[in-house]
Amino acid sequence: MAETAALAWRNWAGTESATAAEVLAPRTTEQISAAITSAAERGLTVRARGSGHSFTPAAAAHGVALDLSGWTGVTAVDGAEVTVRSGTTLAALNTELDRLGRAMANLGDIDAQTISGAIATGTHGTGARLGGIATQVSALELALADGTVARCSATERPDLFAAARIGLGALGVISTVTLRTEPAFALAAQERPEPLDAVLEGLDDSCADNDHFEFYWFPYGQKALTKRNNRLPGGAVPQPLGRAREFFEYEIMENAAFGALCKIGRLVPRLVKPLNRLSASVLSPRAYSDVSHKVFVTSRRVRFVESEYAIPRAALGEVLAELRARVPQLVEPVMFPVEVRFAAADDIWLSTAHERECAYIAIHQYRGMPYLAYFSLFESIVSAVGGRPHWGKVHTLDAEALRARYPRFDDFTRVRSEVDPDGRFRNPYCDRVFGPI
Repeated sequence: MAETAALAWRNWAGTESATAAEVLAPRTTEQISAAITSAAERGLTVRARGSGHSFTPAAAAHGVALDLSGWTGVTAVDGAEVTVRSGTTLAALNTELDRLGRAMANLGDIDAQTISGAIATGTHGTGARLGGIATQVSALELALADGTVARCSATERPDLFAAARIGLGALGVISTVTLRTEPAFALAAQERPEPLDAVLEGLDDSCADNDHFEFYWFPYGQKALTKRNNRLPGGAVPQPLGRAREFFEYEIMENAAFGALCKIGRLVPRLVKPLNRLSASVLSPRAYSDVSHKVFVTSRRVRFVESEYAIPRAALGEVLAELRARVPQLVEPVMFPVEVRFAAADDIWLSTAHERECAYIAIHQYRGMPYLAYFSLFESIVSAVGGRPHWGKVHTLDAEALRARYPRFDDFTRVRSEVDPDGRFRNPYCDRVFGPI
């Protein structure tokens, strides 16, 4: 097993860091188990490092850090089910599924995460009839604290499966993930600016009439950018954006130009509001189609800090009304838009959509700009309607507060105590959100 020298770790946003005692790079399931056993003999904790795309210190390792970047690739295909090693990024997985003529039913808009990190933190896309990535998991293989390897599914160790699909790495190190996939499909995308009031008035129809619906709202403007993605019939030929327009729209406007505006706003905060309104005013309609993952995923090179909560869908209007009224009163201005997405209810114990249809509200601030007052205001508003924080995004809740929002929270901590009685996979973030072992 390779040992690397990269003891220091920092997340993508640059907001969290940790220094491990040792970093190992296992290349087999046996090496993952051996690393855990070795750590136990020395009294060290173990955490798997992903892509660092969480805004929380969920992946922070202070004992043994496992670098799974060499533990990648598809290992088996059985009809619709595809088994993949846990260190595989979503980008690499999508490429491999393309080659197999398969696809994920739903994805988020970032594909840098590893598949295990994405499911462990509850990563999701949008679609009122669809769940997050973890709902597409049919089986998991985990290396446990005692060095054994456990397979779990809905019929095999079902409690472990219900807990581990979104488990923040607190139950063991995921070695493989088996996913339910679909035949490859194409999506037709329609994006256009609309008055926010009209978007909210027609929200139920937009969610019901589209496979995937979401919108972005710039806090000081009256318009939202809506996105509707719908499946094309089998055999339809996609019509993607031309290379020149794709480069202009995504690389120039959404990354280079927006990044430049953010830098100006960070240097001269009084310009943020007019720059924000300018960003909203230049939104333009576009329509295209492409293979599914190329529509789901968007290049994000402008770095930011993010908080996201899942709320009951019926409470969305109330929450946005509070934000619209109170964000303009903040002393420190907000540069980034608010993102709103939707998901169906599911049965995963720590899913933010557990047993309720939800709307996801994500707020962002450009990296280097003040955000604590904004995030605190947001958290107080969504907490009033029982909001559940995304496990990989900024929040301040602890085990006591989270227990009240998750009906199966105590079942999760019971399973955690059973499979990891000595807290081999704990870190400070897990201690805060789950309580000590």
